[in-house]
Amino acid sequence: MEDLFDSIENLSAVCRAAGADLEPEELKALQVGKVAEEAGEAMHALHGLKGLTTCTDDHTWAEVQNDLTGAVIAAVIAMHYIDPNGWRQTFGEIFHHRTRRGRETASAT
Repeated sequence: MEDLFDSIENLSAVCRAAGADLEPEELKALQVGKVAEEAGEAMHALHGLKGLTTCTDDHTWAEVQNDLTGAVIAAVIAMHYIDPNGWRQTFGEIFHHRTRRGRETASAT
């Protein structure tokens, strides 16, 4: 996970530099919006894959996965923006809590 965390911090620094003229709260809000944008792109690709859009673009599961990964990256960058010093610990705690059911089920079998 450390490679992922280090990459997120590097990417976050690049994004922060690009938004250097913005107030910190505005930058946080825009990054949370980026999560929604990326998730919306995944949904659009899924609709296209299932033929539920009016556009003529062909979509693939690889596109859906690409957009979902973009949403995850955007979300973790947003966490870094919100708490640059504590985001790793917060992520770990939330991840541990949210994956509890899977761990419990695996240990029961």
